[in-house]
Amino acid sequence: MPDAGGAPALPTTERKPRRWLSPLLRRILLLNALPPALLAASLLYLDQYQNGLLAAEVEALRTQARIYAAAIGEAATRPRDDRTILVPEAARPLLRRLVEPSPNTQARLFDNTGLMVADSRVREGPGGAIVTEPLPPPEPRGAFAGTVAGLYDRLLTILPRQARDEVVVDVNPDAPSFDWQPEFGGGQAGSDRREELRLALEGGVRPYIRRTADGRLLVSVAEPARRGAASVGIVLLTREAREVDARLLDIRVSVLALFSTALVLTVLLSTYLNRTLATPILQLARAAAAMREGEGRGGSVPKPLLERPDEIGVLARDLQTAARALWARIDANERFAADVAHELRNPLTSVRSAIETLRRIEDPVKQRRLLAIISDDAVRMDRLINDIADSSRVDAELSRTIAQPVDCAPILAALGELHAATRDEEDPAVEIEAPSEGLIVRGVEGRIVQVFRNLIGNAISFSPEGGHVMVRARPTGHMVEFIVEDEGPGIPDAKLESIFDRFYSERPSGERFGQHSGLGLSISRQIVEGLRGRISAENKRDAAGTITGARFIVTLPAA
Repeated sequence: MPDAGGAPALPTTERKPRRWLSPLLRRILLLNALPPALLAASLLYLDQYQNGLLAAEVEALRTQARIYAAAIGEAATRPRDDRTILVPEAARPLLRRLVEPSPNTQARLFDNTGLMVADSRVREGPGGAIVTEPLPPPEPRGAFAGTVAGLYDRLLTILPRQARDEVVVDVNPDAPSFDWQPEFGGGQAGSDRREELRLALEGGVRPYIRRTADGRLLVSVAEPARRGAASVGIVLLTREAREVDARLLDIRVSVLALFSTALVLTVLLSTYLNRTLATPILQLARAAAAMREGEGRGGSVPKPLLERPDEIGVLARDLQTAARALWARIDANERFAADVAHELRNPLTSVRSAIETLRRIEDPVKQRRLLAIISDDAVRMDRLINDIADSSRVDAELSRTIAQPVDCAPILAALGELHAATRDEEDPAVEIEAPSEGLIVRGVEGRIVQVFRNLIGNAISFSPEGGHVMVRARPTGHMVEFIVEDEGPGIPDAKLESIFDRFYSERPSGERFGQHSGLGLSISRQIVEGLRGRISAENKRDAAGTITGARFIVTLPAA
């Protein structure tokens, strides 16, 4: 917004952000953190759920392997010399019968040397041929389930998660992993697996969990088959954990549903924040631009923004108040400039007229009289210019100066003693009635002295010869009250407010014209109101209602 002189407005200084969490900031943090928190919680819940299902699957399969190993140790062995040996011919049909109730399970039996002697999926076909039966094919997924699984797998490739091609459940974390013979089919363990074979015979290996290329989740456990205390072989059970996959698929659907809900919430909340934050800020920016262009002198901030209870409403109201105060200051400066021009025009006109007349006359007496008029007008203009400059400096000085505690008791006492030392016998006397303490106010000492001198000087000029000017002061709660009374003719009731206007002058009848600029009371009001005080005028009256003088009342905030 341009100032009164037409200069461009200076850019506003950016304020530092507040260090505490305001209500608006808490709202933004909560709304932005809620959707990611929901997604993170759901992913954590999925990991725990998956590990729980796999641990239960391992325990169930291990129990089944122990049953198979115990049955083979009892029914498929025979003693030879001083040891017990495994009988493959008895173990093969027994192993197939044990696995028949579990179509998704493959059982293999190894002897103590690592040679596979039985496989539940291998049988003798027609003509004596050896036939390996595959596991039942995976159950087909529906279109929706396949789509969900695909989306979920893509999501996992983006997130920093453990690879899903192999998952080991640490039922016994101190034991080594059992990863020999990872695929279905026959074969035997080579010499490089002797150590794993020894551990398997002792029952000290961990389960092996893996996912095949076609997406099957397989769980393998190994248990030693014993006859008494002697190990006769190793039972290796491998089962497809279809139930785990089915339950995980359900959880994936739930995760994607949560993610979709979080995404929708994020979009909706972003739209809400845009409507409640970005849009109002843009409206405030447009209102500030309109004010800068001189539009909306009464305030162009939209009313809905002014009625908001949050920080945006506070900003809108402050902007409205600042704009109105600035326009009021501009209007006051314009009026002040017009008043100054008017007040200076009168003495200048008088000087010019006296000079023109002085050129046309030759009478020395009249010339001296005209020169005296020019001199008086020059003194009048000098006094007027000084008072105008002082009035212009008041607001700027009070805005830059920090108010300090000022004790007014010694100031009033000093003014009273100064007047008593310089007064003539016919001049009015000044009497001070004020306590010696309790008159400390917040203000600027020099300007407070100026207010008291203006009021006391004004009261003296209106008081009759030999009259009295009474100055009283007393604390009143959070304020300190000062009263200056004279015994003059008083103030017309219609002028009780006008006397504080600039260049207003209502002087005593016997006083020479031009001795005062009419800015004394106006400057006093500027100072008092700049110090957050109040000044007013009223008339003193006797019991009959007759005016007996004027009274000025000043209240300033106590320190």
